[in-house]
Amino acid sequence: MSTSRLSRRTVLAGTAAAAALTAVPLLPGRAHAAETAGAGAYRWRTAVIGGTGFVTGVLFHPSVRGLAYARTDIGGAYRWDSAAASWVPLTDHLGWDDWNLLGVEAIAVDPAHPNRVYLSLGTYAQAWAGNGAVLRSDDRGATWARTDLTVKLGANEDGRGCGERLLVDPRDSDTLWLGTRHDGLLKSTDRGATWATATGFPGTPSASGQGVTLLVAAGRTLYAGWGDSDGTAANLYRTADGTKWEAVPGQPSGAAAKVPIRAAYDKHTRELYLTYANAPGPNGQSDGSVHKLCTANGKWTEVTPVKPGGTTSDGSSDTFGYGGVAVDARRPGTLVVSTNNRWAAVDTVFRSTDGGRTWTSLKDSAVFDVSETPFLKWGDDKPKFGWWIQALALDPYDSKHVVYGTGATLYGTRDLKHWAPQIRGLEETSVRQLISPPVGKAHLISGLGDIGVMYHERLTASPSRGMATNPVFGTATGLAQAALKPAYVVRSGWGDHGNGAYSNDGGQTWAPFEAQPSMAKDAPGPITTNADGSVLLWVFVHWDGTKYPAYRSADNGATWTEISSFPKGATPVADPADPTLLYAYDTDTGKLLASTDSGLSFTERATGLPSGDTQFELVAAPGRSGDLWLSVKWNGLYRSTDGGASFAKVASCWASYTLGFGKAADGADYPAIYMVGSTESITAVYRSDDEAKSWTRINDDQHQWGWTGEVITGDPRVYGRVYLATNGRGIQYGEPV
Repeated sequence: MSTSRLSRRTVLAGTAAAAALTAVPLLPGRAHAAETAGAGAYRWRTAVIGGTGFVTGVLFHPSVRGLAYARTDIGGAYRWDSAAASWVPLTDHLGWDDWNLLGVEAIAVDPAHPNRVYLSLGTYAQAWAGNGAVLRSDDRGATWARTDLTVKLGANEDGRGCGERLLVDPRDSDTLWLGTRHDGLLKSTDRGATWATATGFPGTPSASGQGVTLLVAAGRTLYAGWGDSDGTAANLYRTADGTKWEAVPGQPSGAAAKVPIRAAYDKHTRELYLTYANAPGPNGQSDGSVHKLCTANGKWTEVTPVKPGGTTSDGSSDTFGYGGVAVDARRPGTLVVSTNNRWAAVDTVFRSTDGGRTWTSLKDSAVFDVSETPFLKWGDDKPKFGWWIQALALDPYDSKHVVYGTGATLYGTRDLKHWAPQIRGLEETSVRQLISPPVGKAHLISGLGDIGVMYHERLTASPSRGMATNPVFGTATGLAQAALKPAYVVRSGWGDHGNGAYSNDGGQTWAPFEAQPSMAKDAPGPITTNADGSVLLWVFVHWDGTKYPAYRSADNGATWTEISSFPKGATPVADPADPTLLYAYDTDTGKLLASTDSGLSFTERATGLPSGDTQFELVAAPGRSGDLWLSVKWNGLYRSTDGGASFAKVASCWASYTLGFGKAADGADYPAIYMVGSTESITAVYRSDDEAKSWTRINDDQHQWGWTGEVITGDPRVYGRVYLATNGRGIQYGEPV
């Protein structure tokens, strides 16, 4: 099933045959909204949170003031709109089948042709993932031409914060170079339309290594970092003519210089600066260094600001590597570098104005303003400088404009002292749960990867309360609201100070459960509450897939009792009208079980349903007892109106991945149904106003956001409004136009 309707042609690496390409139009997106024509006309926007994911690269255009691009590990690429002071998403047109292309391995720009930009895409290099692709644009990403590769890229794997692996040859704008992880160095002589293995490159590809970690031009000479050295062999190569490659003489060796991470060239002093670590990162680095090469005479000089391995004030070992590096295009010898994976003393950005002889830590004088994205306080009063700092950029037109990425945001400064998120428009959240309450201040509560639960008073501003606290979670695993008592909300997730909490004010404030089962810390799973909030049902699943018995509480989490009859690992579903009824779908056996005693025991009702996939989804229609809908992916959609005693297959669609409900259309007596699924050949977002007898597609080809099969829900107070979870593009919400 195709979701993008794009004409695609595979280009074989190692051949010179031209590929037939189709330009993919993309709406300008300045307002981050789309309007489509026809019966399903919708305007799509992104609910504002602000970043929340790993920004792996930022690239200022060297010859256009105010033009910059950013890449993320799972959430696509962006262009900076300086007039709007906001990032514009560039890859939302990638659809369901192309979910693996939302990870951006590298970006390249052409200094001689300012409107040209290139992306190399591919999230995972594993056997089960699709191959990578290269996009090229002549209009700064407004439209694209695409070439599929026969090699895999790994934008969300180790080494994803390394330098740009894609480069326009400074001697010939038609020639591009692409470094891969497992397939060596590729070359294109027709602006990325076709690719062939670069001849003469010394690096030997490995099925498990890092391969090329960076490509950089120093004048007319190209340099390539190689991540598969053992610390003694060469890991930096160069070519002066694009044909003959050689190991750079005199290069540093040892653990502190094992993997070249990033590089930047100072054209004024003709010095190439490189950061190194003993692992590709962003995790796992414990040693590193910074070196510069004078390209005029071949002399190497170590300019490491602080060597790893010392001891912090509390006695912890100060281990870390080095990550980003950027030079000042206006001031010779001025540059910035970042530490990475420095958990004990906290990462920083160092700045030098004398070619690395002396350094100043910008963290020491930093003043932060995170009022635009309050979650960055992480439940504390003061935000942290950051972590996973590998993306680092210095504006070529403003020597005091420095930007660096973290695992959650982009920070920027205009005076080297005051820092604030420069993240507006860039949303990379991986969304796990969504609730749209029927009453209250907020129309949306979300459960998210890495940043827990948020209460969205407004959709156009980051939640003022930030992450839900007391306790703070990393990734949320469960979120539920009592249908007959909507002020009562419960949540579960990964945390160091408790893994479950409840709210009596609709999710504005929280309190931890008084107690929790022993496996909650290591295996927090989904949680639900029955219709009146008198009973909790908590399921436990370890990240490695191990399933544990479910537990029940009838005293708001003070005590818990095992439910032996509940299928391990199943997601509990509460009947919205009857507090005594709860349901569970056992994906291992294809059985529907139900409880008529408020979760004390579960008995089998329906059998013979599709089985074998843990992501099958059971949903109860609001306001009705026993009205159940079962999304079983490519097996279709099933419905029961008798509490799960029997199910009938819905004929109007052949695939259903996630399903939710919203306010009924005028004159309709059944809630609007929203679905990510397939009615014909397109996997898309649909709405039905007639109990799934017919469907209207409500997204468009330019707004597909890769994989969207986690959760969808309508707004019970606003007809037509729908909230959609994405895996890396945050929360998308649409409304009819």
